[in-house]
Amino acid sequence: MAEVEVRRSKRRTRTVTAYREGDTLIVLIPARLSKKEEAHWVEEMERRLLRVETNRRGPSRTSDAKLLARCVELSDRYFNGRCEPAAVRWVPPMRTRWASCTPVDRTIRVSEHLRQVPAWVLDYVLVHELAHLLVPGHGADFWELVRAYPRTERAMGFLEGLSAAAGWGIATE
Repeated sequence: MAEVEVRRSKRRTRTVTAYREGDTLIVLIPARLSKKEEAHWVEEMERRLLRVETNRRGPSRTSDAKLLARCVELSDRYFNGRCEPAAVRWVPPMRTRWASCTPVDRTIRVSEHLRQVPAWVLDYVLVHELAHLLVPGHGADFWELVRAYPRTERAMGFLEGLSAAAGWGIATE
């Protein structure tokens, strides 16, 4: 069995998330859970993560895990842990968008065009997609959530410039 680290959070109220950090399984749980519930969730999340890892192929597994871990951090920071995805993965370059989210199954896909952008730009894109887990459209309530990220406008400008310079025609909204 791999090494397991359990991180309890008072801000986390309902969700349990797990990801790998090297050889260590990191399990994020609400602080209120009992030791028995903790043991159940560690076992359950280890089983789920193993299933996901078994189904995946190729070298992107590690980088996908890092994307998921970053989403957990951003969700905690900007959304009080309310909008954590089930999966986040890099996908081949998209033609019309930087990333996409499917709220029904809580998955986020990020275009490989963004692999080389500064971390704060990628963070904006992830915050944008995380917000879709709470609000599906691009209305005022959605943008209020996204603008909690302090570099929203700057990141949107960066992405517009990148798209224009490369001739991709990708919009930022």
